[in-house]
Amino acid sequence: MSILVPEIVNAGDTVIFDVPAFNDSIGTQIDSASYTLTWYARTNTNHEGATITGVAESDGWRVTVPSSVTTDFDAGLWTWQAIASLGAVQYTAGRGQFTVKATLSYTGQPGAFDDRSRAKIDLDYVEAAIRTLSQGGMVQEYTIGGRNLKRYKMTELLQLRDALQAEVNAERRAEKIRQGLGNPGLAKVRFR
Repeated sequence: MSILVPEIVNAGDTVIFDVPAFNDSIGTQIDSASYTLTWYARTNTNHEGATITGVAESDGWRVTVPSSVTTDFDAGLWTWQAIASLGAVQYTAGRGQFTVKATLSYTGQPGAFDDRSRAKIDLDYVEAAIRTLSQGGMVQEYTIGGRNLKRYKMTELLQLRDALQAEVNAERRAEKIRQGLGNPGLAKVRFR
């Protein structure tokens, strides 16, 4: 069974997807004629979530998340679960994750907007630390009031930079593929 919740949700957009009927572990069909489907979405922020009841669509359900709900979604990773229930009996129809992107719409004067991923932000900080350390602007270790503070060594920063760069490159590849632009890391060879 495949539930096509979009991988990327733009805050403020209406999201519509279908949840097909499915069978439980002993082959009984779970469908909209008997069961109610509720779709839940949550993120790692207190008091952030959504609860949507699906409506019958063929023998499954259609879930419509209105723009009035997604407009309050914080940018970042969200987890969803679709649960079909009949009284005290319930079955998970599907579970997954999606990423919410902040909306670019605004009223009045636009404020600053940073659409970098967490990995890209961390990579930028590490590169700034490498520049500062290479220019002699950082002390490796020092003591203030009996407390010791150690900073990363250059080799540790370089390793961290390489790991973060690989993560950023993977994000870029995934975004190109999602946009239908192909895999930039895939080399094609033609033999004659």
